[in-house]
Amino acid sequence: QVQLVESGGGLVQPGGSLRLSCTASGTIFSIYTMGWHRQAPGKQRELVAALKSGGSTNYAGSVKGRFTISRDNAKNTVYLQMNSLKPEDTAVYYCNVRAVTSAYDLPFDYWGQGTQVTVSS
Repeated sequence: QVQLVESGGGLVQPGGSLRLSCTASGTIFSIYTMGWHRQAPGKQRELVAALKSGGSTNYAGSVKGRFTISRDNAKNTVYLQMNSLKPEDTAVYYCNVRAVTSAYDLPFDYWGQGTQVTVSS
């Protein structure tokens, strides 16, 4: 099993910044993709940013140029630097990791418990 622990959410004023962190632990053979999704009240969960093991990234159009995803492979940790935050960025942010626990397993998606980000004056 793989466990994900998130941190870094909170309340911030419009235009402010936050940095989210997510560390994966447990029986990890290989991590393929690490990323962040978010879900606002009354809306579906959506991809915010993803980072593959080869280094390629994928961002939602609404956050391009404002958010940056990065990872520390040695620590199995993914970060989301969020700048120029807007009220519409308010949501619960979920860490997502696609990994295998052995050489014989198929990739599986693991999810964190979510961390609240609120952008408000």
